Amino acid sequence: MADRAYAEAGVDTSRADTAVAGLVSVLRTIDPGRESRAVLGSGHYANVLRVAEGLGIALSTDGVGSKVIIAEELGKFDTVGIDCIAMNVNDVICVGAEPFAMLDYIAVEGADPEQLRQIAVGLKEGAEQAGIEIPGGELAQLPELIRGHPSPYGFDLVGACFGTVALDSIVTGATIQPGDVIVGLPSSGVHSNGYTLARRALPDLRETMDELGGRRVGDVLLEPTVIYVRAVLDLLRSAVDVRGLAHITSGGMLNLLRLEADVGYRIDSPLPVLPIFDLIAEGAGVPPEEMWEVFNMGCGFCCVVPASDAEAAVELLGGHHRGAAVVGSVTDQAGVVELLGVGLAGGADTGFKSAAT
Repeated sequence: MADRAYAEAGVDTSRADTAVAGLVSVLRTIDPGRESRAVLGSGHYANVLRVAEGLGIALSTDGVGSKVIIAEELGKFDTVGIDCIAMNVNDVICVGAEPFAMLDYIAVEGADPEQLRQIAVGLKEGAEQAGIEIPGGELAQLPELIRGHPSPYGFDLVGACFGTVALDSIVTGATIQPGDVIVGLPSSGVHSNGYTLARRALPDLRETMDELGGRRVGDVLLEPTVIYVRAVLDLLRSAVDVRGLAHITSGGMLNLLRLEADVGYRIDSPLPVLPIFDLIAEGAGVPPEEMWEVFNMGCGFCCVVPASDAEAAVELLGGHHRGAAVVGSVTDQAGVVELLGVGLAGGADTGFKSAAT
């Protein structure tokens, strides 16, 4: 993939993918001196470790990214904790696990009591939305490493999440078949990916815009990531045959290709694109193919179910997240995601390109 505007803003996703591959190639050779407990290979949203007969612990870790810079610039820290929880629990549920706890790591330029109190407010809110505990964590004061926007309010926020799943109930996507449908759940905005590009496109965070309902740009960019845990757990506990779960983060709808199925995906009825994405595209001159690779574009999570379960799935999920709808279907074009309304198609290695070329 070649995200040109994103690379010019400072994030080269192609180089990062190569770097991660090199990292993983070494880590997968670790010899613990016993049989591995890992149930899944790399590439899933979370991995599962076998801890007892029939029982697995799902593990995932993630952070808030450069969204923290917007919090620093606006002096508003009470929502980024929700993002930290969301980015972790939304990944853990993708393997069918129920998140139960998260540990947080906060690195700060200086330990400011009010800043940390506000961060904790967001962590508490996110934890309660997800139904998890935060039984511990770590605070590191690193003035030589962390520099704020402005100083001395620099910080970074990362979490590590744990969930439980029956080993015979892990959702990997392996049972997905052509003809299945994709149900999309609306996002609240940019969520927690692509902020280096978003900040370049919209540098004046205090500017108010009619397109944003008169809200400040920074407030819209700080809108917390949606937590989908309760909706997806209800779906998993229902009679619906849940075949695949995908958290739509960096990579956009290409995240569907992380599911274990030799299939393709056709998005022909996408959820509405939120105004903030149009403003980012205009402000940074980002072409559609790159926007759809970098951002969620209004759809934050996808559930793949048989066509016969579509109505039940939409009704159940819509009860939690208004606007949930069937956005597309599964095809036999292995490794290809088609965005019909946008005229794009692509794969994990190529990214999106015009479907006409």
